[in-house]
Amino acid sequence: MGSLVSRTIVPANMSGPVAEFVKSAIAKDKVVIFSKTYCPYCTMAKEPFKKLNQDYACYELDKRNDGDEIQNVLGELTGGRTVPRVFIDGNFVGGGTDIKKMYDDGRLKTMLA
Repeated sequence: MGSLVSRTIVPANMSGPVAEFVKSAIAKDKVVIFSKTYCPYCTMAKEPFKKLNQDYACYELDKRNDGDEIQNVLGELTGGRTVPRVFIDGNFVGGGTDIKKMYDDGRLKTMLA
């Protein structure tokens, strides 16, 4: 039988440098996506912005040494650690399926206007 490996999630230091980086990144650009390169939901989240010719800042957490810590900070800020985490005008708006739905019903275009 295999073994079950669990990871302990360490609470994020919300006043540390990684938290400050995340907060600054969210505030700096109109659209910010925290993503992983291999994640299909992350691709789903990016596509509507490409279709709308909307620039976005994207942080690929699997390419960063502090990716896990960033996810912990995002968990504190948004209530979830999963990616993608999409922010518009500094506000968390959801993940891949949320963005696709907002694109499909026209809300995303309105939010970006």
